Amino acid sequence: MNKSILIISILLLIFLISCNNTEKELPRIAIAGIAIESSTFSPAVSHEEAFRAREGEDVFSYYPFMSPDSGIINRAVWIPTLRGHAMPGGIVTEEAYESLVNKTLKMLEEALPLDALFFDIHGAMSVQGIDDPEGDFLVKIRELVGTNVLISTSMDLHGSVSPRLAQNTDLITCYRLAPHEDALESKKRAVTNLLERLENGKGKPAFKVWIPVPILLPGEKTSTRIEPGKSLYAQIPTLLDDDNVIDAAIWMSYPWADEPRNHGVVMAYGDDEEAVAKAAETLASNFWNVRKEFEFVAPTTYFDDAISQALKSDKKPFIISDMGDNPTAGGAGDVTWTLHEIFKRPEFKSPNSKSIIYASIPGPELISKALEVGVGGEVDAMAGAEVDNRFAPPVRIIGEVTAIKESDNNTEVVVKSGNIYTIITEKRNAYHYKKNFTDLGLELENIDILVVKLGYLTTELYDLRADWLMALTPGGVDQDLLRLPYKRINRPMYPIDSDMDDPDLKAQFIPSSDNIKY
Repeated sequence: MNKSILIISILLLIFLISCNNTEKELPRIAIAGIAIESSTFSPAVSHEEAFRAREGEDVFSYYPFMSPDSGIINRAVWIPTLRGHAMPGGIVTEEAYESLVNKTLKMLEEALPLDALFFDIHGAMSVQGIDDPEGDFLVKIRELVGTNVLISTSMDLHGSVSPRLAQNTDLITCYRLAPHEDALESKKRAVTNLLERLENGKGKPAFKVWIPVPILLPGEKTSTRIEPGKSLYAQIPTLLDDDNVIDAAIWMSYPWADEPRNHGVVMAYGDDEEAVAKAAETLASNFWNVRKEFEFVAPTTYFDDAISQALKSDKKPFIISDMGDNPTAGGAGDVTWTLHEIFKRPEFKSPNSKSIIYASIPGPELISKALEVGVGGEVDAMAGAEVDNRFAPPVRIIGEVTAIKESDNNTEVVVKSGNIYTIITEKRNAYHYKKNFTDLGLELENIDILVVKLGYLTTELYDLRADWLMALTPGGVDQDLLRLPYKRINRPMYPIDSDMDDPDLKAQFIPSSDNIKY
C-alpha cells in the first residue's frame, strides 16, 4: 500500500514538474518595428514625432489578432517593445532614425534572452546618410540578440528587400493585395509562421531564395484589383507546400526613392531546396513576363483634361485623383498647383455651377482666422506650399467658413469659394473615408466633383465613385516616372529602359542568418 502511494506521489510530482516546465518553455517573442514610405524626390523631411511610436502593451493595439482571448497570445510570452508607423512622407532625419532604433535596442536588451522576434516594418524608409535603413536596423538587432533568435519579418509589398535584410531575417512575408486589405492577415501570417517553426522545433528554414527583378512601377499601376497584378499575386498560395515551401512573396518596391535597393524582388523559403527554387523562379519569371501589361488602375490623363471631362459628365461624384502630391505615397501634401488650376476655372464661380470639393491643403494661418470668425464668417488667407513650393506658390483662399472640426493636433476647416469647397488642415492629411467628409458637413453623394490627393482609391471611395480619373499632377510622388531624375537606382530598369534585355532570374540562395550579413 505504502509502495503504491509512493509511486502515485512520484508520478504526481513528475506531472507537476512537467506542467511547470511547459509554462517555462513558452517561447519568449519580442515585437518591434518602424514603418514609413519616404520619397527622396520630395523636399519634405520626416521627424521622430511623425512615427507616433507606441511602446509596451500599447503595441498590441496594432494587432487585433493578438487580443487577450486569442489563441495566439497564449502560445508565447510576448514582449512588445517599440512600434512606430508614420504617414508616408519625406526622408527621415538621421536623428529621428537613431533615436527610434536606440530606444528599441534598449528595450530588446532589457528583454533578453529571447527565442524570437516579430519584426514589423514597411520597407520603404529612406534616412539621411543611411542606405537600406531596415537592413541596417536588423543588423543592429542581430548584433544584440544573436544569431540563434528566430526572426520573422512582415512587410508592405511596396517595400524593398536588400540581400542584407533577406539574410538577417529567417522568415519573411508581405501583403498580397493592393489596396492593402490583407494587411492584418499578412502580419498574422508572419506571426503564425514564426510560432509554428518554434513549436515544431524546426526553427530556421533550410533554404531561402532571393531574386531581384529589374522592374520599378508605382502602386497605381500594380493594383491587385485588376490584371496582371490580380493573377500574379493570386498564384502565390498555389506554390506553398507546408514546410517544403513555407511562404513566398513578391515585392513591387517603391519608385520614389532613388536608392540601389529599389527594384522588384521575389523570395521563397522552406526546407525543400528544389521546391523553394522552383517557386521563386516561377514567380520571378511570371512577374517579368507581364511587365508590359501593367497599366494604371483607372483611366489616366493630365489635370486640365480630367477637370474638363468631369465638368461635361452627369455622373456624381466624379472623383479625380491628384496623384503627384499624394501624402499616402510620400508627397508633401501641400503642393498648391492643382488648387490654383481649380480656382482659375470660371465654371465653379457662380452659385449655380457644378460643385467641387478639394481635399486637402495645409494652411495654419487660414485655420487661425477661421477659428476667429467661426462658421458663417468670411476668411481671406494663404495656404499651402510651405514645404513644397517647386510647382506653385501659396494659394489665396477667400470665402465663407462652412465647417470647423477642432482637434488638438490637426484642426480642419471647409471654406466655400463660389461652388468650390476647399478643405484646409492644420497639418497635411489624407482623406480616405466617407466619414472624413461627413464630419465636415460634406455629403459626397450630393457633390458633382471630388478632387482628392490620392493615387488609387481606398475601398470606400472606390465603391462610392460614379466615375474616376487619375490625374498626372506634379509633386514628390510624380506618377510619370520618366520625369524623375534618377541617379542611383540600378540600371537597366524597366520601364525606364524599356528595350532592355531579359534579366537572369535564376534562384539566388541566401545564406542562413547564422552569420550576420553587414
